[in-house]
Amino acid sequence: MQKLVAIKGMNDILPPDSARWEWLEGTVRSLMARYAYRNIRTPIVEPTPLFVRGLGEVTDIVEKEMYSFEDRLNGEQLTLRPEATAGVVRAVVEHSMLYDGGKRLYYMGPMFRHERPQRGRYRQFHQIGAEALGFPGAEADAEIILLAQALWAELGLQNVRLELNSLGQPDERKAHRAALIAHFERHQDALDEDARRRLHSNPLRILDTKNPAMQDIVEAAPKLIDFLGAESLRHFDTVKAILDANGVAWSLNPRLVRGMDYYNLTVFEFVTDQLGSQGTICGGGRYDYLIEQVGGKPAPAVGWALGVERVLELLKEQEVPSPAVAPDAYAIVPDAASLPAVMAALQRLRAQGVSVQMHSPAAGTEGMGSMKSQFKKADASGSRHALIFGPDELARGSVTVKPLRQEGEQLERLLADIPAWAGTLQSLR
Repeated sequence: MQKLVAIKGMNDILPPDSARWEWLEGTVRSLMARYAYRNIRTPIVEPTPLFVRGLGEVTDIVEKEMYSFEDRLNGEQLTLRPEATAGVVRAVVEHSMLYDGGKRLYYMGPMFRHERPQRGRYRQFHQIGAEALGFPGAEADAEIILLAQALWAELGLQNVRLELNSLGQPDERKAHRAALIAHFERHQDALDEDARRRLHSNPLRILDTKNPAMQDIVEAAPKLIDFLGAESLRHFDTVKAILDANGVAWSLNPRLVRGMDYYNLTVFEFVTDQLGSQGTICGGGRYDYLIEQVGGKPAPAVGWALGVERVLELLKEQEVPSPAVAPDAYAIVPDAASLPAVMAALQRLRAQGVSVQMHSPAAGTEGMGSMKSQFKKADASGSRHALIFGPDELARGSVTVKPLRQEGEQLERLLADIPAWAGTLQSLR
């Protein structure tokens, strides 16, 4: 029978790598709580019109990358979510979450885009994101950027630079759009097929081209920031002033437009030079019109999303250690007849918060296996202690605790006193 394997670009996450994921997710949860962000979980499958309306019809995601299909039972057009912001906004509108004021939310989960798998970029990929909805002020933009900056510090990441831009408001973009079209029309012969297709439908996206042959034309294009009015500039200046006051370095990138149509005013990306072409590890901005676009009452919002795989790649590239995941103790059981008593003791230890791995013999092994083989497995597990449940110890109602990772004598401990000594087994986790 043919062996079944995972779909290309959709990867299994196995131990010990999964421990790094858990460490990252735990760090995020702790940090989000300090900034008063609450967790939200939305469906993986959403109505296709949500993304067409929210992201824009003339975006790479909608045109080329979405996994869309028709529900065979009712004919509804459905899509595996390619990003989470539209779904979060849909949930906020559907459940009238802003009726009593703004909300700070965060999410974690898988997204799906049909693109060529490469380092840090997969067809099923994972994002962590933060969204502040219902807050119009520039301080919300700055706070959410500071939140991401704090995460890099918590994780121990270095050399991640912040790039900023402002997309202004629709009327300002409209004036810039006209100037942009006129500029690119004068150089139409030098545009690639993708740029020509977008010239009149979404010329702003041409600025994001990766085509080296078009870089000079793009560099010479009119800059949106020159078309911003006083209010948009004041908003942007406030964001920059707050970042400056917090010692956050940033650089202005007038070509930064982001990939979705829903952004306005502040946009930003956190970028590294250590991941090749996949240098953006986190990006976002303000999207004050998306809530209305998906059927809600007009309300401001700002947010970001980070690529989990890219952040983990960067952590590996920078050799940032994550906490080792190993049991506090490994139970060595010479005699299978003692298993009921041993497992009762282990349950009591676990109830005290001790992580214990019990020895289980390999298939085909007679009995519990030799003491030598059990100690070998105890050492391989990374445990700090071995718990030896020999017949003599059990007859005395005790267990021998033997240190495996540090110097120290082995001690015999009474099982009746587990609450008194269990804490001595626990590592710093």
